[in-house]
Amino acid sequence: MKELVEIIAKALVDEPSEVQVTEKEEDGEIIVELKVAEKDMGKVIGKQGKIAKAIRSVVKAAAAKEDKKANVEIVE
Repeated sequence: MKELVEIIAKALVDEPSEVQVTEKEEDGEIIVELKVAEKDMGKVIGKQGKIAKAIRSVVKAAAAKEDKKANVEIVE
């Protein structure tokens, strides 16, 4: 999941070197934390959160394929 989020995020932002993705597991759920440069936050979130929602949907679909649960958190 980490690699998937990293590839998507780096394609969206102006500063791909600032993209940091961490993955941890809590209560059987994979939590993927995405951190980007402050000026790129809008590009990752999108208007009304549509891009963030799309990223979460893709990750949840990939996790479901592996019979796992996953969530993406965008961290400041």
